[in-house]
Amino acid sequence: MSETKKIPLREEVPVEYTWALEDLYATDEDWKKEMDNLKELVGKIASYKGKLNESAASLLSALKLQDDLSVMGENFVNYAMRKSDQDTKNTTYQGYKDQAMGLYARIDSTLSFMGPEILSIPEEALEGFYSSEPQLSIYKRYINDIRRKKAHILSNEEERIMAAASEMMRAPGDINGILNNADMTFPDIEDGKGGKLPVTHGSFIPHMHNADVNIRKAAFESLYSTYDAHKNTSAAILSSQMKQLQFNADMRHYGNALEAALDGTNVDTKVYYNLIEAVHENMESMYKYVRLRKKLLGVEELHMYDLYTPIVPNVDAKIPYEEAKANTIEACKVLGDDYVAILKEGFESRWIDVYENVGKRSGAYSAGARKHPYVLLNHQDDLNTEFTLAHEMGHALHSYYSNKTQPVVDSDYVIFVAEVASTCNEALLMQHLLGKTTDKMQRAYLINYFLEQFRTTLYRQTMFAEFELKMSEMCARGESINAQSASKVYHDLIDLYFGKDIVHDEYIDLEWARIPHFYYNFYVYQYATGFSAAIALSQKILEEGESAVKAYKENFLSAGCSKDPVSILKDAGVDMSTKEPINQALKLFASLIDELEELMA
Repeated sequence: MSETKKIPLREEVPVEYTWALEDLYATDEDWKKEMDNLKELVGKIASYKGKLNESAASLLSALKLQDDLSVMGENFVNYAMRKSDQDTKNTTYQGYKDQAMGLYARIDSTLSFMGPEILSIPEEALEGFYSSEPQLSIYKRYINDIRRKKAHILSNEEERIMAAASEMMRAPGDINGILNNADMTFPDIEDGKGGKLPVTHGSFIPHMHNADVNIRKAAFESLYSTYDAHKNTSAAILSSQMKQLQFNADMRHYGNALEAALDGTNVDTKVYYNLIEAVHENMESMYKYVRLRKKLLGVEELHMYDLYTPIVPNVDAKIPYEEAKANTIEACKVLGDDYVAILKEGFESRWIDVYENVGKRSGAYSAGARKHPYVLLNHQDDLNTEFTLAHEMGHALHSYYSNKTQPVVDSDYVIFVAEVASTCNEALLMQHLLGKTTDKMQRAYLINYFLEQFRTTLYRQTMFAEFELKMSEMCARGESINAQSASKVYHDLIDLYFGKDIVHDEYIDLEWARIPHFYYNFYVYQYATGFSAAIALSQKILEEGESAVKAYKENFLSAGCSKDPVSILKDAGVDMSTKEPINQALKLFASLIDELEELMA
């Protein structure tokens, strides 16, 4: 009888597979001492209240102190968040996270005077400040961005209240994270050999890739039956999230929550609507892919738990972590020696927390700490997590280049471009793997995976974006968001996005409850726009060579937030103000479907 695979405790994970948080603070005690330093620095900035419009020197000094606070605070919060995420069951580090978030809320409240005071400086006086103090030009983009939002910045007292409420407004996401990662557990399933397989957030998608339909179905039912048992709680949390977004939009005089969210990164809502429209216009390609998947799997009925399993047989997809690293390095060599050197530094210097452990946060992410980025993985030795590694290191190097190139105030790239570098890495890895294989079935297997990237990133994330938009619109109309209404909206979107050639398994209507990104304030659409931009950029890099690489690294990776995000992408060679990049990406999707069908004929 086979044994159940054991997920290690945090203390059982070899240190070489954990991230080096000691690079931020050598000990927990050092982190605790930093709190006093932060409070002292906040006090220094607060002493400038009412004085920002007095002189260029006064304004410059306050902005420099804010930069110092940004660097110190970033390290402080990073340490607490990373410690918390590596083991969400560790109450000590949950406490660290709460302390960090609480302090950040107090900092926001204390510094809330800066926006209104910068707004109050007359234009003529501000131009005089720039002339008399040249160093202020470093902050010109930042100042202009504040003044751009003049209609949405409140009085000093109102801004103080909004800042003080920020911690409370993060509560829906925090509660959802605890429910999903710490409190919710899923029943083990049979492995077909007399043993048991654990079902976790980290193992669920690998189970969905399993060739055994019984394992796929059992894992699907294990996960979603648990969500079904908690659906009312999940819906209440989601409803609270939509209400806090609507409250913020109302208080800041935006037309709706979407407008409020996108204005934060200076992106027109037309980009959001364009994405949904473009995908709707190309839905037939998705339906064709569903039909091909059903045909190649040779099933009478295609179920929702059949969407992930490879449709190309007899290909060994086991990829150890070391091999995934080597492939990522080879794929990224086209980006130059400097890029590869930084990539290797990340691998060798423990930027990455590699494997799943009990209580570890699910999924994967990159956190762009100024010391160096930190990457969380839950690596499973398969093709999917090989691409996840390339993806997250794309994020990491984007942060690294921007932090090293831009002044502090312009170093943090906005979320609209956040998924471009990561997905470009994935596209380069795919082209590298396709380029080195001579085996017909291997090529078909990789194309299958590439098609899945289109399905899960462009179509699925757009479906998520449409769901989030519909939830927000329901909230704005005063309609109840509950388990039944949320699941009904999700049900209709599943039908629209997947068509009639797949069985609509009832449990899939609860998928909304397991998506943490619905608590990121209209984040998900950027996976789809980022994917489209990344496909275009990767093609330019491979086809045009050095000139495209230079534009990518200098005008995009190193740009931070020095311009609005659409302009940054235009400088790199992609115009996201139109539907064209989305249509081009979906045209490639359609051609890949045809190639796979021909290879498998």
